[in-house]
Amino acid sequence: MKINVDRFRVAQGSKVDLAKWPTLGAPVYRSGSHYAELLEEYVGTLNAQQHLLNASESFAVLVIFQAMDAGGKDGAVAHVMTGINPQGCRVTSFKAPSEQELKHDFLWRAIREMPERGRIGIFNRSYYEDVLVVRVHPEKLRAEGLSKPRLDDNSVWHERYRSIVGLERHLHANSTRIVKILLHISKEEQRKRLIQRIDRPEKNWKIRPEDIEERRFWADYMKVYGKCLTATSTRRAPWFVVPADDKRNARLIVSKILLDAFLALDLKFPETTPARRKELAAMRAQLAKEGRVR
Repeated sequence: MKINVDRFRVAQGSKVDLAKWPTLGAPVYRSGSHYAELLEEYVGTLNAQQHLLNASESFAVLVIFQAMDAGGKDGAVAHVMTGINPQGCRVTSFKAPSEQELKHDFLWRAIREMPERGRIGIFNRSYYEDVLVVRVHPEKLRAEGLSKPRLDDNSVWHERYRSIVGLERHLHANSTRIVKILLHISKEEQRKRLIQRIDRPEKNWKIRPEDIEERRFWADYMKVYGKCLTATSTRRAPWFVVPADDKRNARLIVSKILLDAFLALDLKFPETTPARRKELAAMRAQLAKEGRVR
């Protein structure tokens, strides 16, 4: 089955109701071996594209993963980016802000981690947490030191949406391409994955009592995710909502989304100028001479 990533793209200006977006889609692989074959193909091509990205230094690529707990972010990063040269890629996981970070605006800690041209940056969660978890738990605004924000004032969130869209417009204008992926799982699938984390000792470290408590706010999260995607999916930095109840399917779709984003850059190796060719010829002659001396 050919993967058409436009099926998962949130069109600019569309109103998002996540209840209408599937968490389980038609499989794009026929078997376990077919999945491995497709993933290997995608990963290999991504690796080649990263090589071009690093050589040309004309673009940076920022990949943002958002999901509910146990949504598959870590697995997607580990499997899809497995062939990427770690020297040209950095993964940043955003957890609860530190005391220092809370003294700055909500975008500050993310801006410090932006990739430079020639590199890939992966955000495991991101600045979007400040219009998601903070909106579900608006009391967290008090900890941010803002000047007495009204917790029921929607203008706080609209201003943050504007700041995010403005930042992403600025990044795009300065050759950073942004790929934003929501791994969309169902509440029932999350329940199964959380139980697995409890039952498998090697996964115990991944679960906390708060993860169970947060399930009470599932409907609230779906609502604020919908508002966020509606406000921040743009033509230049669109959101992709990937059905993620099937981890393998999700990883293949994510791979295709990333691959299409890279191919759209039309990356090429830098052209060798006449002056550079002359310099290379001189270096080669010197090395050849050393070989004859031996």
